[in-house]
Amino acid sequence: VQLVESGGGLVQAGGSLRLSCAGSERTFSGNAMGWFRQAPGKEREFVAAISRSAVNGYYADSVKGRFTISRDNAENTVYLQMNSLKPEDTAVYYCAVGLSYYVRFTPGEYSYWGQGTQVTVSS
Repeated sequence: VQLVESGGGLVQAGGSLRLSCAGSERTFSGNAMGWFRQAPGKEREFVAAISRSAVNGYYADSVKGRFTISRDNAENTVYLQMNSLKPEDTAVYYCAVGLSYYVRFTPGEYSYWGQGTQVTVSS
């Protein structure tokens, strides 16, 4: 099972990035999916999650109104659209597959993880 993130990079404050996470070897359409991030010296933290039906998105307060999570089950891919980026959004971003279709908010409730993609927001 492999998850591959892409779309990270360097952007100025106020800019936008769109992260993608493509899964291979099996379908995750029956599982919730999530994005987490980890800044240097900090613990991995929840960013956003989406239900298996893609109807409901859930967000950390710090990104609510700026980030949008979506998924394409036919393509086995989950996305994170990030707008109005701030320097404090700088981190390595990881996508992950939930243990079940229940949406959860802690890393321990996710199974497969991608390798991460660096997002750097300059002031």
